[in-house]
Amino acid sequence: MRFHKVQIEAFAHALPERVVTSESLEERLGSLYEKLRLRTGRLELMSGIRERRHFEPGTRPSTVAARAAELALAKSGVDRSSIGCLIHASVCRDFMEPATASVVHRLLELRDNCEVFDLSNACLGVANAMVLAAEKIELGRIETALIVAGEDGGPLVEETLAALLASENAGKAELKAAFASLTIGSGAAAVILSRADETCTDVHRLVGGTMRSATEHHELCRGDRTESSAGPLMETDSEALMLAGNELARETWAEFRAEFDFESKPIDRYVTHQVGVRHRQLLLQTLGMDPERDFPTVETLGNVGSVSLPLCFSMAEEAGFIRSGHRVAMFGIGSGLHCLMLAVDW
Repeated sequence: MRFHKVQIEAFAHALPERVVTSESLEERLGSLYEKLRLRTGRLELMSGIRERRHFEPGTRPSTVAARAAELALAKSGVDRSSIGCLIHASVCRDFMEPATASVVHRLLELRDNCEVFDLSNACLGVANAMVLAAEKIELGRIETALIVAGEDGGPLVEETLAALLASENAGKAELKAAFASLTIGSGAAAVILSRADETCTDVHRLVGGTMRSATEHHELCRGDRTESSAGPLMETDSEALMLAGNELARETWAEFRAEFDFESKPIDRYVTHQVGVRHRQLLLQTLGMDPERDFPTVETLGNVGSVSLPLCFSMAEEAGFIRSGHRVAMFGIGSGLHCLMLAVDW
């Protein structure tokens, strides 16, 4: 898929102030670690994640998504009355219904004839929403789109800790299956896309992308609420998920390279969905990417779900790592499994 009339007005992000270290989580599992004769430091050793951030209990995804949206609007100077489509694209939602996007729409006081809905596809939600919004812009249906996401990993982490401590039969296998849940962080992000004339040369363009799925692996990571728990729980085969996701990325990368001319205009920067240090290293190695062109955040932010990809882009631009004139490749992978790679001319 290629886009000729879509520009990226802004990426923006918002982070919680509360820092939660991996060591502090393991200290809370002290009785289980003692029973299993494990030492503190195992979580950081396996994931490379030193800390993550969580919002205060009771914080709603819509609240932080709207906060990121306000930052994007201020950064871009886009008039909110021009927004014709609002998509809330995170895993976390305020409630089952109505759409969390409805709450964000009201908080931002957008126009009444703005299309409003949720789109959820695990960690790939924002990338999918960008493509969907870009297609609407390309077809001339709307002039401007706003994509937001608010992920709060706190309840998942807390419920995981509670479940492990409450189980009399919890062993190393149960702890291993729960480790991915303990890497989850929190954050919010927003992206604004708008229509641009094909002849414009001074805009940040969303060039296009390539996607593939490998749904035979849909059982490798599953999260849901259970009757016996107050919050969500997730069970993950981290090793199998990493290997299957990496293979899917390799296949997608081959198509991505064939579709877009990276010989005459090479990739200057990468933005990757970051799950853990090993995942990131294996992905870059498999795709033959220079780690110096990637912007790591996972060590201090953890896995921020659908927010990870736009947040990394926003932070990289803010730090001056991504600059005007760079060609950027965005690599998104979500459980299911699904992969979407996007080309951006910044």
